[in-house]
Amino acid sequence: MPAFNYKAIDRGGRQARGRLDAANEVDLELRLKRMGLDLITFRVLSDRRRALGRSTVTRLDLIAFCFDVEQISRAGIPLVEGIRDLRSSVENPRFREILSSVVEDIEGGKSLSQALGSFPLVFSPVFVSLVRAGEQAGRLAEVFTSLGATLKWQDEMVSRARQLMVYPLLLLAVVVAVALFLLLFLVPQVVTLLKNLGLQLPLQTRILLAISEFLREDWFLVLPVPVALAGATSWFVSATPRGGYLFDYWKLRLPLVGPVLHKIIVARFANFFALMYESGITILDALKTSEGIAGNRVVAEALQRAGQQISAGESFSDALQNTGLFPPLVVRMVRVGETTGALDRALLNVTYFYNRDVRESVDKALQLLGPAMTLILGGMLALIMFAILAPIYEVIGKIRF
Repeated sequence: MPAFNYKAIDRGGRQARGRLDAANEVDLELRLKRMGLDLITFRVLSDRRRALGRSTVTRLDLIAFCFDVEQISRAGIPLVEGIRDLRSSVENPRFREILSSVVEDIEGGKSLSQALGSFPLVFSPVFVSLVRAGEQAGRLAEVFTSLGATLKWQDEMVSRARQLMVYPLLLLAVVVAVALFLLLFLVPQVVTLLKNLGLQLPLQTRILLAISEFLREDWFLVLPVPVALAGATSWFVSATPRGGYLFDYWKLRLPLVGPVLHKIIVARFANFFALMYESGITILDALKTSEGIAGNRVVAEALQRAGQQISAGESFSDALQNTGLFPPLVVRMVRVGETTGALDRALLNVTYFYNRDVRESVDKALQLLGPAMTLILGGMLALIMFAILAPIYEVIGKIRF
């Protein structure tokens, strides 16, 4: 569907400008009419300009949407009227377009879940499945309350994961910058001084000098190698199932970062699974949906095996235990919930358990990363300074006073 830049006028005579998807000029005029606008002029956007000019829907937009729809449902306002009013207050132009399409679909006879399902890149399959279950059970307000809380929790987890990854990368950049400064500027000057003194350079100093000369003279060979390696790795990971699986496998086994990522994935699974089960979705369907939200091929494959074992007659707790992803305490909590008929509550307890564990793990990792990177930086500087100062100390030792 092409996109149009339009200029219109509202009932109060004020001009409005924006961007809207429409099948043609007539469809554009009809869509603007529904928004209370009269079309003045328009311009069709090319695909390239459309891609560059379109804003994305953020998680914060979805959190606000969940809260607003929850309030609309609780107040008894007809859904189509509430979303139409909500659309006018949305600042994100892309999200405003989506809500316009949702309103049109609902007016055309579709349910809210079907209308949201037309935008899978914005509303995930889990989101749509939960809304559908809420519609069937007549608990739409409760579902949107849970979705809003889950999205807030997910935003916090993403923030913590980003914090865990960004901090060591910044420290690593500082380490590399300092090392390059020493190798490119300090080492050549000191080594030139040592040669002028007629000293025979030791092995470590010659190695350091060779590295320095290579970086200064053949620097153009340094950049293509990591770029080529990164490109080949990216292709192997994204284009081949084996590469993607190995990448996800080693992510979970990285020191410090791997265990935290594993806990975040398990917490996300438990939280979404509890929401789906509470909304009336069966265990097998919830497991099937959870494979797509795991965000890790190793975990998704383990959940697929768990679903097969449940289909073969295994209990849910035994199937989770056989995946090797959940510690015995969590499996026991799920088994108790399964026995008492409170599986959703047990899974929410698992979520709470892992959320607390993730927070503590991230805090500990951040406390350890600072000293660890400081030691690495100090070690690199010590090696460089040793290679430079060793010949100088040798000269000083030969001087007789």
